[in-house]
Amino acid sequence: MMAVDDSLLLASGFVLVGIIVLLFGGDMLIRGSAALAKRAKIPPLLVGLTIVAFGTSAPELVVSVDAALSGAPGLALGNIVGSNIANVLFVLGLPALFGVIGTQTAGVKRNAMFALLAGAALIIVSRDGSISLMEGAVLFALIFVFIGLLAVSALRAKDGDPLLAEVAELEEAASKSSTPGIFVALIIGLIALPFGAHMIVAGGTAAAGLLGVSDAVIGLTALAIGTSLPEFATVVTAVMRRQGDLAIGNVLGSNVFNVFAVGGATGLAAGLANMPVTVPDQFMSFDFWVMLGASALLALLIMAGRNIGRLAGMLFFGGYVAYIAALVWMNPVQLP
Repeated sequence: MMAVDDSLLLASGFVLVGIIVLLFGGDMLIRGSAALAKRAKIPPLLVGLTIVAFGTSAPELVVSVDAALSGAPGLALGNIVGSNIANVLFVLGLPALFGVIGTQTAGVKRNAMFALLAGAALIIVSRDGSISLMEGAVLFALIFVFIGLLAVSALRAKDGDPLLAEVAELEEAASKSSTPGIFVALIIGLIALPFGAHMIVAGGTAAAGLLGVSDAVIGLTALAIGTSLPEFATVVTAVMRRQGDLAIGNVLGSNVFNVFAVGGATGLAAGLANMPVTVPDQFMSFDFWVMLGASALLALLIMAGRNIGRLAGMLFFGGYVAYIAALVWMNPVQLP
């Protein structure tokens, strides 16, 4: 039993350290890329729509692709679905207990509908039990449709879509970056991302084996929460500054990119390697519908023009606790 405890502690440590390395690498990659783009005089709008938007999903992307290619499709899909559930119920729910999160910011209604449609699209391509190369390509193509609509909206209305709000901060940091510093950040990011992802996949699959649960459960819980920490930090900071209306855009944008960019890239990579992403039965019977239900509830609040206050926060966060409890009940730990 002691050997199992030690092995589980080691596996959990791999996952924890991997998440830290992954998030650090993602941040370095975004900052280095944004600084390089500024030096190249690329318009801020293009930086926001590409580097920032894709960069914030880079941790989830490299983990899911690595997991799928390593023969752990449950971990890959659990990372996507679990992150989307955590983003709505946990990331928005817990901070709303302490401050109001507004839903009237420009572009939020459009992004809420896209997040809902993205969840539905993932269920549709998974209905036959796997995500094929062609289905991955379709999902990945849809992220460019979303980016195109963001670009048209931003150019026409200049509405300050919250998904692009990070660009201003990055521009200020980029102006202080030296050329060697930019390339150091890029190199660190490019090394840290796959290294952190591989640590997570290795630790996650080992932990799943030791606990007697599927790797999907690790993806839906520990990994999902870990990769949602940047969004959580953003929302908490916004609520503390009484700027909660700026926080929701990041969450919605993240959920859209998780399905289309991360899910699409995972399907493409696995399909090209002749390893289609298999969908565990539990996803079709439970997890997908929790994800879709959470997205629908959030979209309903947004379309009705209702802010996410304490009551909604209690409902969201309570729902997340109930979801985790249900996962534990459905997947009991079985130590050897």
